[in-house]
Amino acid sequence: QVQLVESGGGLVQAGGSLRLSCAASERIFSGNSMGWYRQAPGKQRELVAFIYRGGMTNTADSVKGRFTISRDNVKNTMYLQMNSLKPEDTAVYYCTIRGIFNEYWGQGTQVTVSS
Repeated sequence: QVQLVESGGGLVQAGGSLRLSCAASERIFSGNSMGWYRQAPGKQRELVAFIYRGGMTNTADSVKGRFTISRDNVKNTMYLQMNSLKPEDTAVYYCTIRGIFNEYWGQGTQVTVSS
């Protein structure tokens, strides 16, 4: 059963922008913290950005100033706006939502940045 639906990945040239979306049901989305991770080939999954229930955000140093995480509590959708993309941003990006008892993951969306 698909709980989170990601979209927005693709191929972009260095310096370009993409916006990732992660849609979920209200039952999963409402009141929970959530974030984006990424995994490049041969590397471990790493945190990109996280947004907590109260709205506070945490962004990895490698993307700070370029990526912005946000959430729309009406549309039950989380976003990752990615600007000034670099080839090293190439990875599969995953969204996650952390409930009190469960953790949900999206299927991943590929982002490829060409030089």
